[in-house]
Amino acid sequence: MTDATPIHRKTWMATLAKADPVRLAALFPDLPPHHVLRQPEIGAVMVRGRVGGTGAAFNLGEMTVTRASVRLESGEVGHAWVQGRDKLHALRAATLDALMQSNRAADLAARVLQPLQAETQVARATRAAKAAATKVDFFTMVRGEDK
Repeated sequence: MTDATPIHRKTWMATLAKADPVRLAALFPDLPPHHVLRQPEIGAVMVRGRVGGTGAAFNLGEMTVTRASVRLESGEVGHAWVQGRDKLHALRAATLDALMQSNRAADLAARVLQPLQAETQVARATRAAKAAATKVDFFTMVRGEDK
């Protein structure tokens, strides 16, 4: 993402939900004044999967999530759903969701979201490189009896 590329809500909410809570707190330590609409709640959601990414959907299992909703003093409402049981992570993500709908969006995208997205890309590339190092290519040699 460049400075000229607008960031969409789906993208920033995914970035905030997947962010490491400690790193998110380091990038955005102080929450602005806000009213909690929905206290952080812990629950479970059903995760669905598809064989090969294209097959029929099936229930893979449950995942623990925490959700929260806040309203800023200026009126913007933010929501968040994060994996795990970290209530402060959900509250921080919901607050950032609300702030990203305000006139502070460009500054927050540069200070918080872009570093998180860059770190995610580096981690993904590192994980892919480690997996690629273990790849084995199998081949069959012709034995001469297939004539």
